[in-house]
Formats: sequence, C-alpha cells, structure tokens
Amino acid sequence: MKSIILIGDARERLKELPAGSARTCVTSPPYFGLRDYGVDGQMGLEETPDTYVAEMVALFREVWRVLADDGTLWLNLGDSYAGGGGGNYNKTGVSQAGGQHITNVLNRPEWLENAGVKPKDLIGIPWRVALALQQDGWYLRSDIIWHKPNPMPESVRDRPTKSHEYVFLLTKSPKYYYDHVAVKVEASSATIERNKHKYNGAFKNQFLGTPNEKRWQEGRLIENPTFAQDGKANRRSVWTIPTKSFKGAHFAVMPEALVEPCVLAGSQEGDTVLDPFTGSGTVAVVANRHGRNFIGTELNPEYAEIARERITASNPMFNEVEIK
Repeated sequence: MKSIILIGDARERLKELPAGSARTCVTSPPYFGLRDYGVDGQMGLEETPDTYVAEMVALFREVWRVLADDGTLWLNLGDSYAGGGGGNYNKTGVSQAGGQHITNVLNRPEWLENAGVKPKDLIGIPWRVALALQQDGWYLRSDIIWHKPNPMPESVRDRPTKSHEYVFLLTKSPKYYYDHVAVKVEASSATIERNKHKYNGAFKNQFLGTPNEKRWQEGRLIENPTFAQDGKANRRSVWTIPTKSFKGAHFAVMPEALVEPCVLAGSQEGDTVLDPFTGSGTVAVVANRHGRNFIGTELNPEYAEIARERITASNPMFNEVEIK
C-alpha cells in the first residue's frame, strides 16, 4: 500500500492536497499546553484555550476540503487542567516528566488571568473544540469514550484519577459512509436474549401494516444494526483500550486498537486515510494493514523518519512510503 508523508505545518501542506481525495481522517492533534515538540510555530502551545480552539477550527476547515463529501473525521483529544502552582515543574516552568519536554503553559498566573479559568479548573478542551467544529459546520455524531484500564498514575487526592479521553466522530453531512458491520462487537448474552423477545413481541408490532411486515412473517429480521441475531451487536460508545508505548518513539502514540475501528468504519479497501499529525505513523500502519492508502503531514522531520521505518517494517514486501 502507498503512504505519503508531507513534512511541514499541516495548515499549509494540506492546501496542496486535492479536494475530496481522502475518505476519512483519523487524528490526534497536540493536546493543549502539554508538550513542546521542538519546532517553531507548532500547534498546542497557544497562550489561551480560545486561541487553541481557533487554530483547530482553521486546520479542520482544510481537512473538510480534503475529505470526500461522505467523509468522516475521528478526532482524539485529551483534556488539561489549569495549574494550581504545584506539580512536577522546575523553576523555568518546564517539566521533564517521562523524559518529555513539557512546557507548563497551564501554570502561568498571567495565562490564567486571560484564559477565563481558575487555578485547578478542568479546562474542557475536547468539548470546546468539538462544539466549535459543530458551530463551523461539522455534524457532531458521537462522543466516544476511550477508557484506559492502565491510566497514567496521578498524585492527586481531591479528585478521581483521569482514565479516559474522547474520540469525536464528526461528519461533513447528515448522510455519510459508516460501515457498522465492520466494527460490530460480540453481543452480551443479555443483549441476545432481549432481542429475542423484541423479535417475537412488541418490537415486531411496530412493523405490522408496513412494507416490512412481510419480512417479519417470513422470519427475516429487518436491517437494524443494533440487533444481535448473529451474535454481534452494534459497537458501543465506550471503548476499553490499554495505552501502549512504541519503543521507537519518545512521545505518546495512539494505540493501534483505538485507530482500527475508526479506519474500518470510515473507509473501504482502496480508500485513502488522512492524518494531519502523523507522529509515529500509527494511523498509516493500521490503514495499510487493511488495504487503505495513507497520506499525512508531520511538522517534525525526525518523527517522519520514525513513521517511515515503522510503516515499512509493518509489511516490508508491500508498504511503500514516500516523504516529501
């Protein structure tokens, strides 16, 4: 399969891509105020939440153009807390936690005055972005909870430990490509039993006197993705997926298990999958594995090389990677 990585700022490089050239976009932008990736002009280090949200809206307008009319956007975002003066920060406001260079934007008193949040506030970045995108024309179709059974430990005693992030499903139109069959999950015994009763009882009555009645009389179920006659059920909106490190990267990566249902539901074999923040190439690896092509942008050339090696290694005989 073919993968192309464009080096540079996503806001500029995306303009080079033809309109409607990607079927789906699966991406995880830099989280607000948490990491310095060592490149000038990077997204994520804006001075206020409003500025960050505005940059996200502008970026995803270009993603909108590149997506097909029936395309989907799967957007993973984590949240941030406004600093309360504590935390593992040195005097320069930079934490080396986990070996990563983290700029403490969130702990600056002058920032708090301009941000409209109080010290220790949960800022609500994912929902601020999602609602801004909705206001900008995107259809907000689902808020998926990525439940992490192995969350990062937190030394807090006045709130629960954070163990989830969001994946938002957004679309360009009310009708869009979504393969629900490809991402079905094993149905629970309770779901199967409940659906048996619906099939034989009250649920059937909804179709009496309709064109679907004949199909019920012949013992055939109408096309309803929530039914589990095949032992499968429609995918739910809470996905329990452990975080996983990638030894070739010194930054957080999306688990392949998180990307896979997005790729399978949002595209067909032969389609192109887009990721404006390629990072270590997780989306490309998953897309190629399932017969999709990939195109992405990456600000940091070092990360692009990591992605190239990883994509190629995942299937050396068939995966072709081009960096431009």
